[in-house]
Amino acid sequence: MQFFLVDAFTPSAFAGNTAAVVLLDAPADPAWMQSVAAEFKHSETAFVVTGGEGPLPLRWFTPAAEVDLCGHATLATAHVLGELDAARSVSVEGGGGRRVGQVFSTRSGELACRAEDGWVSMDFPADMPVASDDDPGINDTVFVGRGVSDILVVLGDAASVRGFKPDLPTLAKLDTRCVIVTAPGDVDGVDFVSRVFGPAVGVDEDPVTGSAHCTLAPYWAARLGRHELVGEQASERGGIVRMILNGDRVRLSGQAVTIASGELHV
Repeated sequence: MQFFLVDAFTPSAFAGNTAAVVLLDAPADPAWMQSVAAEFKHSETAFVVTGGEGPLPLRWFTPAAEVDLCGHATLATAHVLGELDAARSVSVEGGGGRRVGQVFSTRSGELACRAEDGWVSMDFPADMPVASDDDPGINDTVFVGRGVSDILVVLGDAASVRGFKPDLPTLAKLDTRCVIVTAPGDVDGVDFVSRVFGPAVGVDEDPVTGSAHCTLAPYWAARLGRHELVGEQASERGGIVRMILNGDRVRLSGQAVTIASGELHV
């Protein structure tokens, strides 16, 4: 089985968020997939079945658990399949460049991806947070809300997000996949900054989290009064996510770079 290591939400290597992508000929045992993800030790490993008809089955695993949705590993998978012109890829020449699309079948429904001129856009469900009484143990919050998977914590300024020092044992006790900390942007062209912490699923801090922007996009769209947004995830590696909110869907866009490939022997 082939695997690839891809840096997602970045135009250059050794930045963004690294995902492993494993190409399968047929569905695999979940326990085996979990073991492979634990071996890779990246925040997410994607397993995609490239044989058969219809949307391609896609599953995501952290080193500790399977998750319902992952943006950067989906971007990485679409990037790999686009490069390989693999199953369900449709290429169209002209009109400004090569375009490739895939449709994936996932635990969060069907997800459509489209690549064009070095960017991959993904059609994901929007997840508007609602105010909650969760106590993440963070001071000076402007808003605390809960989406389907994550808790959103809004702070007053970007410096507070950039300098935030998480109490990981406290965050790990919360009944949530991840805690998203965010504030208005502090540089030109960036609408908001964020950081994402998921100690409960084995990821202390995720470098760039596409699925978190399913929650960030509707919150900031409502607050800023516009549906096209750019977010910076201010982790050590960092990354940029473009968003377009359209009703109950959000289109996330990012770039990706393949940094390694090989074969699994187990």
